[in-house]
This record gives sequence, structure tokens and C-alpha cells, in this order.
Amino acid sequence: MKRVDGRKSDEMRKMSITRSYIPHAEGSALIKVGNTKVICAATVEENKVPVFLRGSGRGWITAEYSMLPRSTTTRSPRESMMGRIGGRTHEIQRLIGRSLRSIVNLAALGELTIWIDADVIQADGGTRTAAITGSFVALFDAIKYLIEKGKIEKFPIKDYVGAVSVGIVDGVPCLDLCFEEDAGAQVDMNVVMTGDEEFVEVQGTAESHPFTHKELDKLLKLASKGNGELINMQKSVVGKDFAKLVEKLGHESD
Repeated sequence: MKRVDGRKSDEMRKMSITRSYIPHAEGSALIKVGNTKVICAATVEENKVPVFLRGSGRGWITAEYSMLPRSTTTRSPRESMMGRIGGRTHEIQRLIGRSLRSIVNLAALGELTIWIDADVIQADGGTRTAAITGSFVALFDAIKYLIEKGKIEKFPIKDYVGAVSVGIVDGVPCLDLCFEEDAGAQVDMNVVMTGDEEFVEVQGTAESHPFTHKELDKLLKLASKGNGELINMQKSVVGKDFAKLVEKLGHESD
């Protein structure tokens, strides 16, 4: 099978992460996966957590996600102008938050909130997965900031986390779908995994016909390969600092 951009079925698009992309944020990154580009920023809000966490001593990580009006081939109105946030946006925001919270000991943060803003400036498939992968780098730097300022004493990140799309296109399991492939896929799946290859979330949908256990196994194997490459990219950006903090402070287990 020849893919629309000439890649092999198990090949990721060209990808990169630029650390500290926004100087004002406690942590930030620009992630590029093919023609998809997402700016991720992390903001620390001290002494403020959701109502259900007040007095618990635990922190929180939450996310907001948006797409610029011309991040796609035709203009999409800003949701703020429409007076409401769409269901897709709600779903993606919650997915980003869950993914990042899965690898952080929230008790070690103390009562503070880290806001993640993921803004898609160019979309060509896989925006939610790119947002998760890039947001990890922004989150890491926000936590590094808190440690350097003496706000927290233990390193609360337990592992890396990344996300990738997979799917069945023209009957072939494929890794990292671009928009054209995603739009015509028989099966579309987003897979979030840790550096230890544990699953955080698997979102899979048959668009035209059901898929088999064998096909699911192939898709998960592809996702494991892709996430391994994404996490290696994260490590190339923050790995040295990550290792230094683990050596200096150790991990604070749940």
C-alpha cells in the first residue's frame, strides 16, 4: 500500500519539539508532527484547586484545547464567538488532563493547579495526540520551575507520556494518520501510553465495519512503536533535566 505522503504503514511523520517556545509561560513547547503544529503552554496557579480538592493537600492538572480559525483548510468560527464549547473540544480537553495526571503524583504538588493550554495553529490529523505529547514537555518545565522556586520538594513526575493515532486505511493498519487518511479510515484509534509502555487510554472506533482482535493487536503494536519514538523525542528535549531531578530529589510515590 502506498500512503498519500509516501510513508510506510509503520512510519511516523517527521516530528520535532521546540522547548520554551513562549517565554512568559512557566513551561511551553511547540510540537510539529507532519503538518500538524500545536503550541502547548503550562501555567501555575498557586493556592487554587477545584472545590473537591480544597483542604486535601493535593494539586490538579487540567487543560484547555482550541483550534485557530484557519488551522484548517476552511475557516472554523472561534467557539468563544459561538457562545459555547463543542463536545469534541470538551472531550479532547478532558483527555489531555487525564493523560498528564496519570503520570504525576498530585499529592506531591500541594494545593495548586497547573493549567495546560493546547492551541492548534495548523491541523493535518492527530491534533489531540500531538497536544498530549507536546504538553508533557510544557508540564515538565512548569514542575521544574516549581522545584527551582522552592514551591515543591519532591519530583512528582513518575514517567513520560505520549500519544499517537493509528487506524486501518484501505484495509491496512497504519501509524500516525494524516487528515486525508483519518477522514477515509475504516478504523480510527488514539492511543496514550507511558514510557514504560503502559496504556493510559485507548480510543478506538470502527467507522465503516467492525475490526477483529487480530487487527486490534496490530494497531496496538503500531501505537507502541510510534509512542516509543515520540517519548524518545521528549527525552531528547528534557531527558537530561529529568534525570538530574530524579537523581537529586527522587520520586514521590502515590
